[in-house]
Amino acid sequence: MTRNHPRHRSSKRVTIVTGALGLALAVGALAVNATSGEPDRAGADPADKSFFLDINKVPKGSNLSRTQNRGARGTFTVDCGRNENGHFNPDNFIAQPGVRNGAQHLHDYVGNLSTNADSTNRSLAKAGTTCKNGDKSTYYWPVVRIDTDDEEEAPASSEAAAPTEGEDVAADRADAAKDAAAPQVECPDVVSELPDVPDAAMDAVNTELDAMDAQVDQADKQVETGQDADEVLSSLKGKRSASLKKISDTMTAQGVKPEDPAALAGCAVQDPDDAGLDNGGANSDPAAGESATEQKQKQDNGAAAELPGVNDENEVAGNDGEIQRVVSATLSFGSGGARRVVAMPRFLRVLYGDAKEGANGPANARASWTCSGFEDRLTDHYPICPDGSKVERIHAFPNCWDGKNIDSANHRTHIVFSDANGNCKRGFKAVPQLKITLVYNIPHDVQVKGQYKVDAFPEEKHNPRSDHDDFANVMTQSQMNRVVTCINTGKRCNE
Repeated sequence: MTRNHPRHRSSKRVTIVTGALGLALAVGALAVNATSGEPDRAGADPADKSFFLDINKVPKGSNLSRTQNRGARGTFTVDCGRNENGHFNPDNFIAQPGVRNGAQHLHDYVGNLSTNADSTNRSLAKAGTTCKNGDKSTYYWPVVRIDTDDEEEAPASSEAAAPTEGEDVAADRADAAKDAAAPQVECPDVVSELPDVPDAAMDAVNTELDAMDAQVDQADKQVETGQDADEVLSSLKGKRSASLKKISDTMTAQGVKPEDPAALAGCAVQDPDDAGLDNGGANSDPAAGESATEQKQKQDNGAAAELPGVNDENEVAGNDGEIQRVVSATLSFGSGGARRVVAMPRFLRVLYGDAKEGANGPANARASWTCSGFEDRLTDHYPICPDGSKVERIHAFPNCWDGKNIDSANHRTHIVFSDANGNCKRGFKAVPQLKITLVYNIPHDVQVKGQYKVDAFPEEKHNPRSDHDDFANVMTQSQMNRVVTCINTGKRCNE
């Protein structure tokens, strides 16, 4: 059997334990202990065999959205690779901001190269990316593993082990912490307020959108270096007003007039002491009433250290086995059934599925699993595919935005799904719907034996209904403008 990752199991191994269990749970992280001889937890932690289902037994059309054949038919696909550089960690800066190892399972990342628990808007915007078109958005999902309970050491392959969390990640964390402590200039999103941009005006509009992004970056640096904030904001407002007027004049000349663009000129400086939103512990086990900031302080004080198990064995709290690298990861934006979409604001956070479906119930869970050649049906079980067919996960994200907020306390109420006809509820706007398709080359005998599983919170016991996905939009305004234009005009764009 071809293995994508060695198991790293031997008579002496690192195992995950919960020493001082109450304290570890209180901070949403786990300690690590090295053991010799027979390990305390030598056995596998497999998924229940009842979670597996022959894809041929799933009726055609099952769990598919009726909106896929409605609305604007354009798509925008961005090539961000398949995590060839091995960016993994058990963090989730959306659901558990500042809480290292807060996910309690390993995430697989493409796009932004710096994403970790301490990521901020600024640190994400400054980072590099795996996306060929320069999109700095972050896309991440729990890894899939094969667990055959095979104790012998497996041979390494050319792309076997994930890199350790070394100097680069430590530098990313330090940079994010520094960025979070500094004042930051925030301005109204422009592209999400524009009507459809005529083709003849597109280049000029995108030039001004890029100019405004650069203006904000410059103002950010000026405030960070101690220049008077009021003076910086006054100068920035003048520059933005000039760019907004050019956009308005250009579009008006083509017969499309934006509504009061001058209202988008003013900016403000964000209070660096604002800890932002967290989810009240919905995705962790904090002490009662404890905030994400308090949890992070405990970690920084040494109550919960970095997780060495992620560095060497990539095993986290019952999530063990061989990490399966995706054969392909397709990131595509469509209309979600809407007749037209408007731009997402930069730094919009969007969740798909529910990592704690067992605890929270089925309301936010989605059927995500299928096989290549069987995309006309989805199941909430792990599929057993015919020989020659590959396992797939398909994640279609919420697509109706409240028009105001880039996040909400539960990370859901600010962006929800459209109805069966592709319509958003009153007060919400249709934005591009992200669909992530992940393909895995999992051997047929492993599927039949029920020996693959998705990483999950321990109490979910690898239930396939806990599958989920996370996205934060860090596209520039001109990039997002191209996404919207391709969708609304029916084009098939690839970057």
